[in-house]
Amino acid sequence: QVQLVESGGGLVPAGGSVRLSCAASGIIFSVNAMDWYRQAPGNQRELVAQISSGGITNYTNSVKGRFTLSRDNAKNTVYLQMNSLKPEDTAVYYCHTFTYGRWATNHYWGQGTQVTVSA
Repeated sequence: QVQLVESGGGLVPAGGSVRLSCAASGIIFSVNAMDWYRQAPGNQRELVAQISSGGITNYTNSVKGRFTLSRDNAKNTVYLQMNSLKPEDTAVYYCHTFTYGRWATNHYWGQGTQVTVSA
């Protein structure tokens, strides 16, 4: 059974930093791409950052230069370092991964962690 458990959210002042963690189990972590999404109230869930199994990262434009996604395969964990936070970064952040099944792609989500950036 695949489980993704996020931690590290909270209330942060604008300009501050926070690091989110996502611990994975039930998958061969080292071969899986991992993503972070976020969803603000009234908005659709959006992709924030991706990291491939080989450590290649991609970021949505609004977080480039401020967020850094990394992975520790020995700990089955990915980390999203969020710096220079802005009020518009306020959202629930979700860890995500997927696997290819025989007939379909299986998507897995964490429970989400709230990040609130105060102005």
